[in-house]
Amino acid sequence: MNTVGHLIGRTLKAYGVPYITGLPGHGNWNLLDAFNDPGSDIPVVQTMHEQAAVHVADAHYRATGQPIAACTSIGPGAANTIMGLANAHCDSTALLLITGAASTHMRGHGVMQEMDRENVPDFTKVTAQVTKRNFDMITADSAAFILHRAFNAMLTGRPGPVHVDIPLDVQSAQTEVQVQELANRLPTGRPRADSHAVDAAIRLLLNAERPCIVAGGGAISSNASPALKRLVERLGIPVVFTWNGKGALPEDHPMNAGTVGWPGSLTGNTLASEADVVMSLGCRFNDWSSSSWRKGVSFSIPDSRLIHIDIDPREIGKNYPVEVGSVSDISLALEDIDAGISDGQAGKAYKRRSAHHDRLTRLWREWDEIMEPRRSHSRIPTTMLRTLRELRKVLPRNGIVTVGSGHPQSSTKQDFPIYEPRTHITPGSYSPMGFALPAAIGAKLARPDAPVVCIIGDGDFMMCMQELATCVAYDIPVVFLILNNSGYISIRDGQDALMGRNIISEFSKNGNRSEPYSVDFPALAKSFGFDFANRITEVDRIGPTIRAALESGGPALVEVPITRDVSIAASNVVGWWDFPPVPTAPRGVLEDYAAGISAEQHRGRDTSNVRMAKAEGAVA
Repeated sequence: MNTVGHLIGRTLKAYGVPYITGLPGHGNWNLLDAFNDPGSDIPVVQTMHEQAAVHVADAHYRATGQPIAACTSIGPGAANTIMGLANAHCDSTALLLITGAASTHMRGHGVMQEMDRENVPDFTKVTAQVTKRNFDMITADSAAFILHRAFNAMLTGRPGPVHVDIPLDVQSAQTEVQVQELANRLPTGRPRADSHAVDAAIRLLLNAERPCIVAGGGAISSNASPALKRLVERLGIPVVFTWNGKGALPEDHPMNAGTVGWPGSLTGNTLASEADVVMSLGCRFNDWSSSSWRKGVSFSIPDSRLIHIDIDPREIGKNYPVEVGSVSDISLALEDIDAGISDGQAGKAYKRRSAHHDRLTRLWREWDEIMEPRRSHSRIPTTMLRTLRELRKVLPRNGIVTVGSGHPQSSTKQDFPIYEPRTHITPGSYSPMGFALPAAIGAKLARPDAPVVCIIGDGDFMMCMQELATCVAYDIPVVFLILNNSGYISIRDGQDALMGRNIISEFSKNGNRSEPYSVDFPALAKSFGFDFANRITEVDRIGPTIRAALESGGPALVEVPITRDVSIAASNVVGWWDFPPVPTAPRGVLEDYAAGISAEQHRGRDTSNVRMAKAEGAVA
């Protein structure tokens, strides 16, 4: 038998997909049934929510570079995937979403779970904004074509999610089309930089006194780490990282300059803002990585001269003017730049930068002194940075962390060293809560050889905690590290800083802020079937407890009470974020906002009179 469902199962297996994730419903049961049969049999990991299914697939790609598929039903099951698709699209991660749809002969008649009133029912119109491509498979004989076009879209150029909507009758329809060899449907090789762009980049890098490289998510997805490491070691160029660029170079490397942006490090922001030449690798310079383009805080472009390398031409020159703009695979561009520099040229450039390297060393020393009180806090409730320090001591270099949004995300970006690519998985652009927990499942399924720890806040955890059942059902040994501050405290801190008060951002009993409310997370985990679930009561037990959780061999949970004291609780914000304050905000906030917005460089204003001003009164 060769139904469309059977063809899809065989095709996914042929294209390297090890499993599918998702939920069943009447809208996809014809498809799922085909996955039971020999030849088209493919494992299906059942999640408890469709959003989680997409996050699992997203994290699998981030951990390996291999896209997989998620499969859901029609209507509500399909609609629940939008958050996951939006996150994958913003972070340029590849996955295939297959959804069920009403039978072709019943479309528009208002069948169960079909929206048919003002517009012709077509779920691909909904997903168009959050996918790289989407397809409506209305005939059986189009199945093979659509599948190889879907993988072509995912695997070429800038990665992204693809959606395929399949009516019920098409899922079970017979077809004579066969699986198409994927290699015959993809380009040969990857895009290389123009030789003139390479030569121009070489000249800028060799002549620079204070160069800096910005590693974005594109450096990870292009597997550019070996080429990046070789180039920075030859030329002595410090590297700063965005959220999704962490791991492109080991953070114990001498040329590591830390993270850049609003929740970046003082070291990274200072080196990048003072650079005479900046080379960007797969970074789109959004507001959080550039401190909302405020000159002198994270970048100064101009006066810095920008080499911008990206696989997507739409990113070149979008937020900053470029001296050299190159559309290229980042790894190949770095290899070509490296090949065009002789050892003699590299040696001279390296020696000329001794003062630049000394500056890097001094900045790290200053930053470590500033951060030490947060890292060494000795009481419970403790700080996120103390918890992360203890985690780093016991997590192997190849250990993977999936990180939730809010304070856990900014703290991990700023102060948790990452040593290998694809081991730091975080929703860096869309930043939804509810990602980190299912992402940990996807990462562990993708990399069973590596320990996986989910770093997540209590509010974030409660948006996806049903997936603990998935961990137990499939015996997935992930450690969930809950940083519990009883609320959406990053939001509270922003409210307090900008408005001088807060609302609905703390979890409290009966509205009494002196009495925080918290779920009993260890008891909750045990009710799901966890054998290991502990709450920390002494700071010196954080590391040993996490180690025991990693060694337990099953899913485990460790809860750490975190202080709400904004001065030490989480990251130390040294960047700037353009968030318009209310008129009644503190005077210092209003004055800093006025100064900041006048120094923003992305709108083409003259900022030549702005001199390396650092933001004050930034939101913590």
